[in-house]
Amino acid sequence: MTAMRARGEKRGGLRPAFLLKLFGVGFFVYLFFGFMLLPTLNTLTQIFTAKNPTTGATDPWAVIRFFLAGSMSKYLWNSVKLAVLLVVTVNVVGVSLVLLTEYFDIKGANILRMGYMTTLIYGGIALGTGYLFLYDSNGIITTLLINAFPGMNPNWFSGFRAVLFTMTFAVTSNHMLFLRNAIRGIDYNTVEAARNLGAGPLRVLWKVVFPTLLPTMFSLTVMTFITGLCAMSAPVLLGYDSINPEIVRLAGSSVADEAFPQARAALLSVILALFTIGLLTILSAYEKRGHYLSVSKTKARLVKQKINNPIANALAHIYAYVLFVVYMTPVVMIVIFSFQTHSAIQMKTLDFSNWTLINYVGQQDFSYLTSRGVHRVRQGAISGVFSNEATLGGIRTSFILSALAAAAACVIVVVACNYIFKRNKKGKLRRSGAVLEYSLLFPWLLPTILICYSYRIYFNSNDIWYVANQNLYYMENVRLLIIIAYMVVKLPFSLRMIKASFYAIDSELEDAARSLGAGGLTTFLRVKLPIILPSVLAVFALNFNALFTEYDMSATFASSYGTSYAMVLQSMTREEGLYGYNVNATGRRNASTVFIMLVSGLILYLVYGIGSRDLAERLQRRDKWRKRWDKMKGPFVRRKASMVNEQQNLIDIKDVAADFAGAMR
Repeated sequence: MTAMRARGEKRGGLRPAFLLKLFGVGFFVYLFFGFMLLPTLNTLTQIFTAKNPTTGATDPWAVIRFFLAGSMSKYLWNSVKLAVLLVVTVNVVGVSLVLLTEYFDIKGANILRMGYMTTLIYGGIALGTGYLFLYDSNGIITTLLINAFPGMNPNWFSGFRAVLFTMTFAVTSNHMLFLRNAIRGIDYNTVEAARNLGAGPLRVLWKVVFPTLLPTMFSLTVMTFITGLCAMSAPVLLGYDSINPEIVRLAGSSVADEAFPQARAALLSVILALFTIGLLTILSAYEKRGHYLSVSKTKARLVKQKINNPIANALAHIYAYVLFVVYMTPVVMIVIFSFQTHSAIQMKTLDFSNWTLINYVGQQDFSYLTSRGVHRVRQGAISGVFSNEATLGGIRTSFILSALAAAAACVIVVVACNYIFKRNKKGKLRRSGAVLEYSLLFPWLLPTILICYSYRIYFNSNDIWYVANQNLYYMENVRLLIIIAYMVVKLPFSLRMIKASFYAIDSELEDAARSLGAGGLTTFLRVKLPIILPSVLAVFALNFNALFTEYDMSATFASSYGTSYAMVLQSMTREEGLYGYNVNATGRRNASTVFIMLVSGLILYLVYGIGSRDLAERLQRRDKWRKRWDKMKGPFVRRKASMVNEQQNLIDIKDVAADFAGAMR
């Protein structure tokens, strides 16, 4: 019996590590099948289990016939049209931004770059409301244009053109992140070689530079197409009929309102999923082809190219600064008008003599005359972001839900990556690790709206046994459902980022810890985790930054118990001044956008500023700041030292005088 127990312990059957592994496998199976696969399959079956509204019998093809004969195809066509044109406009603008700031020698490139990258610190619903503040029917720019051209249509900024314009300048942030890094990695020796062979600047750009950017450009094109296809916040704000807003509308509808709304929403979600899967498959196949570039043994840093033609140089500078104005105008106007009074904002006029913080903190009463000439006063109708209960509630809800979801995604991915990188006895990666990796990447195959819609329909029931027969869409439970949806959507991104940091771990460190008697858990906590912790914190920050202002998912889970910050911002636009309430909604919305920019900017600085520095650079900057501090406090230290010396001299004089007096006595 003792020998059998020993053999069992040797196999790991009774060890805590085995029990922990068993729990991990069970939790992963529970997560994958319960919150990824089953809700999606339920959505798919809804399409073919819809009942004919006239006969009441199950008709597998009823929704598809309705799609072909009805107006549902209009939403698909609108989304595809937006995605195709967005690919063209975003690539043209995005590539030109990177070339102007990184390839060509443009005066003030650093300032231009900062302006072009403002979309990194505010986007989604905040960016859409910012453009509305400028270009809607009573916006600042529209008011100026109408004064100049009285016959102009004040509602010109709406529909497809407005969505295309807004998203063109919003989505170029990906180019400023990824394409910028790609162009900065070009070997300048290849450019010099082409110029020495007699190639002109445009030929060098077309034949040498662009081929090296093709892989990144292809990836950005696919990302842009999917972004346009799944657009949500801009179509909602600007009034454009696309797929995602229609899915959200159908999800809240019932059979009494229209024919089989849930099945129609499921069909539109599956169509989005098929587009996404197809595009990701094409992208994966393209990447497997491989792309190679012949470079010199000693890589040279890219030197910015001068535009010798004076006319072309002038046009390039004009184009660069026109784009800078387009990017910076919403930011500047939002910041300025967030400190303006209600009347100044309504009149779209700047009152520099009457700055106020009422849009941020405090409350004021609002008096007005009704249509019958009765004077009324609404107490507290004018309130700031941090003095308005609805806005504070949205901030609190988004902060808590986003932080919990971002942390949960990072924890799950770190544990999964630790298992993936465990090798078997032959030194090869485990096959089960590959299965785990592809399972965590599964949400990337599905549009976000499909995941959230599937959750809303599937868990809006008391018959799901593996969640203890709890309705997760009911009252406060919806917050847990939002956290799970947030976490699942962020798993693929977290996996790709954190997995890269595990490659920096030297396997010899793990072997050394094991040889010193450390177990697997101790080795992970004391050796691996400190190495990957900066990357994990960076991923957490980026996930939180994206989820804090997220609108698409929270709109799908529309509920008074799960109202996010972005939904509060959207409601401000719709309910401003209604019945004398939310009078300064525009000013508070501007202040909210400033708050979002500050939070996002701080997180990006911590990730790409402080977080991207290595240890030597951090020590160097710390010594630099210490020297500056010592230099600044030098006069005060010397003055304090002189005062101490003077006090000591007085004490010494008093002691000498006391000794002398004692001797005289």
